[in-house]
Amino acid sequence: MHIYPDASAVVRDLSPDEPVILNRPQAAARAARFFVENFPGKSLYAVKANPSPALLRILFDNGITHFDVASIAEVRLAREAVPEATLCFMHPVKTSRAIREAYHQHGVKTFSLDTVEELEKIVAACSDDQGNPATDLRLLVRLRVSSEYAELSLASKFGIDLADAGDLLQITRQHCDWLGVCFHVGSQAMSPFAYVQALERVRAAIADASVVIDMIDVGGGFPSIYPEMEPPPLEDYFAVIHRHFEALPIAYNAELWCEPGRALAAEYSSLIVRVEKRRGDELYINDGAYGALYDAAHVGWRFPVVALEDDLRDPVEEFAFFGPTCDDADFMQGPFLLPGDIKADDYIEIGMLGAYGAAMKTGFNGFGDAQQVDVADEPMASQFRGDRKDPRESDNVVNLR
Repeated sequence: MHIYPDASAVVRDLSPDEPVILNRPQAAARAARFFVENFPGKSLYAVKANPSPALLRILFDNGITHFDVASIAEVRLAREAVPEATLCFMHPVKTSRAIREAYHQHGVKTFSLDTVEELEKIVAACSDDQGNPATDLRLLVRLRVSSEYAELSLASKFGIDLADAGDLLQITRQHCDWLGVCFHVGSQAMSPFAYVQALERVRAAIADASVVIDMIDVGGGFPSIYPEMEPPPLEDYFAVIHRHFEALPIAYNAELWCEPGRALAAEYSSLIVRVEKRRGDELYINDGAYGALYDAAHVGWRFPVVALEDDLRDPVEEFAFFGPTCDDADFMQGPFLLPGDIKADDYIEIGMLGAYGAAMKTGFNGFGDAQQVDVADEPMASQFRGDRKDPRESDNVVNLR
């Protein structure tokens, strides 16, 4: 496959009418190695962040051997893309047919749940033809925790309340070979303290249940870097998690897991779009709310942008984007900072779209086609390059003498 040096080279060569997704295999490989080498446990990739088979293979080849799948379609996709991988079905609400296929056809042994009804469904679906229950299940009870430190909450849909967790852990213990507790602090958690609070809730649940716990899964939430979102270094998150995990009343050989999605995938991709029209401080571009920019439209996410033309000279101004469909909802407030003389037919690169970008694209209104190419340059921001300044440090020097 031809590898372009950067986005500008892609524009010069292709002059594309449709958006182009730029993939950086080297960035995904680096992110994978970082988690493998620095997280004090096992890292599972959350496939929903970006289910590209090529990305799954890159992550596996660089040490990510376990994958968090949330649907039977993801189970099938991941099993085909990385047949050697360990798949873990971590959606707490599954159909019996999906559980049965995952267990009996794809070798999935690990499932999450947050109700007795889901437990009963798993036990029944994994039994053999004679009704004998499986003896090799690895089951995780999902606990509801706070998302107050996250940019996107995941606190309301899944997870059992702490008051009820003890009973569910006791019942689940009777049906599995290996029992764990999992949670999710929300997407883009901006403080390591999010995990402190969650692990204290785990401690209380275990104490109430008085059962042997074989694994703690701290979920995802590990942040990437976006405009006006400068999180602490990931090493700080890992250190806090490890310290509080070690203090839990769990089995001496208990495992620690995490499920990064955004952190492993965000730096993998960016997007080239073309300006189709300018109306004051609004730019009409050829991707949007029904494409890779879903988060920019629906949750107000700010992505880094750069103009790809050599002849733009004006200082940067704040712009909003309209996507290509006929809907007024296809609007991205931003603001996105671009040269003030940007105009129709100019190209823009939008960065950090490897997570929940390409995965969210639809074909609504006939739009959605996007060529994919590989590029060799660096992503617009990185948690893993080794040259990032700690955002908590200041350049201001105060002389106290």
